[in-house]
Amino acid sequence: MSEAQPLDPDNAPNTEEIEKQFAVKAVQHMATYWSILEKLPGSKLRLTKMDDEIFEHFQKDFPDIDVSQTMDENKMKSKDGKERWRNFMMAYEKKVDDYNFGTMLRNNPKAEYTEQDTIFAMRMQFYAIEIARNRAGLNDWIYEKEHTDEKA
Repeated sequence: MSEAQPLDPDNAPNTEEIEKQFAVKAVQHMATYWSILEKLPGSKLRLTKMDDEIFEHFQKDFPDIDVSQTMDENKMKSKDGKERWRNFMMAYEKKVDDYNFGTMLRNNPKAEYTEQDTIFAMRMQFYAIEIARNRAGLNDWIYEKEHTDEKA
């Protein structure tokens, strides 16, 4: 019996089944996060044990990003944007599980996950942006919307 070899991502075939598995995981993550925001105001939520470090690093490396506004996907994915994000994310390579795993990110904090308002991002981009949004109270509306009947 041969020993299983680790997957080499640079030479791995990009099969339809692997793509489906990644898509399922990304959608599950998206649904879980939304469900949590419906149950707890984002301003009271911690996404990782390292939220403080991630938040401070994000503010230092991306002072030009206003998380209250719609994210500019083209700017994020431009040559310069990719390089800046790559440098940011590599600091978490050995600190955060799945730091570079693909996930869904709402490009607009005032919107739900929809086809027009959702972009594909790396896990550390999601953490950085959503931690900043939560700290600013920008996701609290989701909880409030879910609990409006309780106030009446």
